[in-house]
Amino acid sequence: MASVTSLTASVHQRLADALSAALPEAGTADPLLRRSDRADFQANGILALAKKAKANPRELATQVVSQVATGDVIKDIEVSGPGFLNITITDKAITENLAARAADAEGRLGVPLADEPGTTVIDYAQPNVAKEMHVGHLRSAVIGDAVVQILEFTGENVIRRHHIGDWGTQFGMLIQYLIEHPHELDHKAAAEDTEASGEEAMSNLNRLYKASRALFDSDEEFKDRARRRVVDLQAGDPETLALWQRFVDESKIYFYSVFHKLDMEIRDPDVVGESGYNDMLDETCRLLEESGVAVRSEGALCVFFDDIKGPDGKPVPLIVRKSDGGYGYAATDLSAIRDRVFNLKANSLVYVVDARQSLHFKMVFETARRAGWLGDGVKAFQLAFGTVLGKDGKPFKTREGETVRLVDLLDEAIDRASAVVREKAQDLSEEEIAERGAQVGIGAVKYADLSTSANRDYKFDLDQMVSLNGDTSVYLQYAYARIRSIIRKAGDARPTAHPELELTEAERALGLHVDQFAETVAETAAEYAPHKLAAYLYQLASLYTSFYDKCPVLKADTSEQVENRLFLCDITARTLHQGMALLGIRTPERL
Repeated sequence: MASVTSLTASVHQRLADALSAALPEAGTADPLLRRSDRADFQANGILALAKKAKANPRELATQVVSQVATGDVIKDIEVSGPGFLNITITDKAITENLAARAADAEGRLGVPLADEPGTTVIDYAQPNVAKEMHVGHLRSAVIGDAVVQILEFTGENVIRRHHIGDWGTQFGMLIQYLIEHPHELDHKAAAEDTEASGEEAMSNLNRLYKASRALFDSDEEFKDRARRRVVDLQAGDPETLALWQRFVDESKIYFYSVFHKLDMEIRDPDVVGESGYNDMLDETCRLLEESGVAVRSEGALCVFFDDIKGPDGKPVPLIVRKSDGGYGYAATDLSAIRDRVFNLKANSLVYVVDARQSLHFKMVFETARRAGWLGDGVKAFQLAFGTVLGKDGKPFKTREGETVRLVDLLDEAIDRASAVVREKAQDLSEEEIAERGAQVGIGAVKYADLSTSANRDYKFDLDQMVSLNGDTSVYLQYAYARIRSIIRKAGDARPTAHPELELTEAERALGLHVDQFAETVAETAAEYAPHKLAAYLYQLASLYTSFYDKCPVLKADTSEQVENRLFLCDITARTLHQGMALLGIRTPERL
């Protein structure tokens, strides 16, 4: 499929050529084109170029205008103020460009695939084995999943990695308790009921964790046995490993039930926890020490940095191996980098991790660079995210001050959304209301997260999230459902582009915005910034609402105008549907 050149790109090229002709010494010049309220576009680049060339900006602007052909794409171009250019596009060009997007046989709406796709490993959705998922796990999962969808859509080869916490001292306590109480982890839930199965798995693990912790804290002899069991686990003792595997398997049943509720696909081969790098830890430490990147300090193997010091002014090192011989998180993270770069052949590593771990990752990435593991052409990037806050602006807790369970949060969102759907539903069955309630509720939670820049904190306010007004996913979902309803009611009239028709102001604004979809996807992918796509989609729904209010569709003046407006409706719906899918949000046909 040949990608469709957007009107922005087409106008940009024409102005750049005209600038080069008017001012050859400038070489390839950027006209700094942007959307404008005064015309369709404004070009602001002439002022800086004129200053550089010591030319009169208004005279240079006039020369550029004389070099631009009008008629097919550009209807009008005029000099404004000290040397800005205001550009108006022909109605015909708007409709023809949208028609080309609609005709894309692969259904990509003219969004091109990357010419030279790379390989990106995305590390996201990292829960801990034998522990309940809470609100703190939400953002990594939702942001990571959206970035995966967006990059894959642009043609990037994406490898997903869920770096689950499945190793460490607490497993000695759990395994020892299970050896002494062998019937405590019997799992009998019906396999086909994902949710019930997950909840039973979690209640088993919770019960076991509390009982083993109580014994660990009260019985010194059990505490000693548990600590010896950690040594057995690290040494690879078969019985200990088999019981450890039961904890991992039971936890996965639970994880998958939560991700299923989040409408996210998590595949078993993509789950590579801390344990997956055990065999590499010793070699990672040896390579760092032999190369002089890491040095011994007070018995520990450390990496030091000139610019990272504690409050006392002393250097704060990255501890790769502790003085007792145990490995820290750094050894695992550095081994994962080696695996991802040398075995998986990745040239981009993206870590969707809480901003509070920024210093750790800064040190890990710098260490890997010094060791030569992040060489030329390989980048590592922490997509750091902020905290989920309650309505009071403080970190989100229950009334009792406990961390909020993720599954409780999602259930409440679905309940609230179901109430909104039921209130509006005219011809939906109870089963359909439940299905739409889940799609709207989960969409509301995801969109509230993704419409905020990842590095900012955001308030979790379900009343706002499921509101039909304002910047919410429900507003976008209703816009989509409304369009589908109009197209169903159209009878014999079919969506058909008519480039010969004049467009109203509302039609033009909608058409020009739809035409920017491909550029928005490219920018979102390049910057790992789902909030940019969310902002584009909200504006698209807003422009559609304005068009709907001002332009009768089925009762337009002529049959050609009916068809053309149905065409505008259809391409808008397809763009909304595709854009929301890239954010991991469903768009029901009826609401």
